Amino acid sequence: MKRVYMDNNATTAVDARVLEAMRPFFSEQYGNPSSPYGPAQAARAAVDAARAPVARALGCGAEAVVFTSGGTESDNLAIKGVVFARGAGSAHVITTRIEHHAVLSSCEYLERRFGTRVTYLPVDRHGWVNPDDVERACEEDTALISVMFANNEVGTIEPIAEIGRIARARGIPFHTDAVQAVGKVPVSVDELGVDLLSLSGHKLYGPKGVGALYVRPGTVIDPLSHGGGHERGARAGTENVPGIVGLGAALRLCLDEMDTERRRLAGLVGRMERHIVERIPDAVPNGRADLRLPGTLNVSFRYVEGESVVLELDLAGIAASTGSACTTESTAPSHVLTAMGVEPNCAQGSVRFSLGRQNTDTDVDLLLDVLPSIIARLRSISPLAPPR
Repeated sequence: MKRVYMDNNATTAVDARVLEAMRPFFSEQYGNPSSPYGPAQAARAAVDAARAPVARALGCGAEAVVFTSGGTESDNLAIKGVVFARGAGSAHVITTRIEHHAVLSSCEYLERRFGTRVTYLPVDRHGWVNPDDVERACEEDTALISVMFANNEVGTIEPIAEIGRIARARGIPFHTDAVQAVGKVPVSVDELGVDLLSLSGHKLYGPKGVGALYVRPGTVIDPLSHGGGHERGARAGTENVPGIVGLGAALRLCLDEMDTERRRLAGLVGRMERHIVERIPDAVPNGRADLRLPGTLNVSFRYVEGESVVLELDLAGIAASTGSACTTESTAPSHVLTAMGVEPNCAQGSVRFSLGRQNTDTDVDLLLDVLPSIIARLRSISPLAPPR
């Protein structure tokens, strides 16, 4: 049976070209980049060289790139690092209700442990935050604004540049979780006005266990880990050299292929959306079609459970998801769809399709062939479905 993978927002396959770039640093050039001798300095040179494509992807200097273990650590370091430097007990943080749990849980920890005040902003029915709400929420003691670049569940791209102008005018550090955006759409930290930006390797055809945090020069953060003072004192611990090399290689490829890939994926998703709505009654796309990541489509199928749809698709050889990979074991409706005002029964029937480099028209055809009958069969046994 042909297997089709449509869950690239959860993770991507490591590109063969990326794996080839990483290979020598597992067993040939295995030196510790902090050691002084020749083989170790080759590893150091590889780590330093990998900063260049990350910097190019963000439009920043290489000195502003801090390598981490991934998006979750980058989010934690940005949020806690800024707040700790400011004084957690007297700080105020602004974020949104649709953030990734790495952001939400960090904010909840600061509230619970230190009494940090956090404002969780609402979004509209498309998952879009109003910059005016951000401005109204700013206070004298606001230490940080954190708004994601693009939502991982519905793909809505947020008005980061507008929020950046508000933050800059008020002198408030601004962080964006851009894990889903970097490598897929153009990103410029100066144009966006962000002071901190998180990204992750395994979302852009690089390896798991590596990511980066952009820290604008002059932005003060307290490190979360202490030891050897690696990454210019921002993050202690021996660098993951193969992973860092892989992240750099993956970003080079994404930048070189971005324009073509954006158009291709947008075309595939547009065709998927049109035909799903035409062929399946009560199929409701979620998110903002005019401002959405090129490979993401989230659809609610009324009267069925999204988890059942995903299981049936798996039996047909298609991998999709009900939302964030970090919350797939939860039976509660998506916090993103709930914040968007999607009614619970409809939110429970949501499925996310996220296409990537390996997907083709043939994959879309297969999905469109099997999905209508899956939904019809599940509705025929659903107590929620209206009588025919």
